[in-house]
Amino acid sequence: MNYVVISSIGAVFMGILALFVRMKAAKKPTSVKKIIMPPVFMSSGALMYVVPQFRLTPMEILEAVVLGMLFSILLIKTSKFEIRDHDIYLKRSKAFFFILAGLLVIRLGLKSILSSTIDFGQLSGMFFLLAFSMIVPWRFAMYLSYKKLYKELQKNEH
Repeated sequence: MNYVVISSIGAVFMGILALFVRMKAAKKPTSVKKIIMPPVFMSSGALMYVVPQFRLTPMEILEAVVLGMLFSILLIKTSKFEIRDHDIYLKRSKAFFFILAGLLVIRLGLKSILSSTIDFGQLSGMFFLLAFSMIVPWRFAMYLSYKKLYKELQKNEH
């Protein structure tokens, strides 16, 4: 089995895991820590660029970052908070499942197309950077939205 197939199977499992985590998160109040920790933990993956096989050209970096930021718009649009029982909760979004599944299908399609022209290591580096460029703006937007509701909640309690 080649690396592209194995990594694609891993991506599917990560997508399924993300859905379960999102559904579970909607049942409990959220916090700044819960919003900012995923990109912080994910940032350790950038150590892959220490290995020359994973390094990217400036154009590959630009392509991955731009595509990741474009994808983040969909996630930002489906991530809203609400105040319930004097706490802030992430609202469940029916569209989130379809957007996440769609992004996964697009990612798998791109990976299968690009794997014939781009080395596996560089392709891995590009998809990590794409994912990181997607999660950082999404989580930053979530943070801003959370802080806005937090101020409103504090104002209403005093």
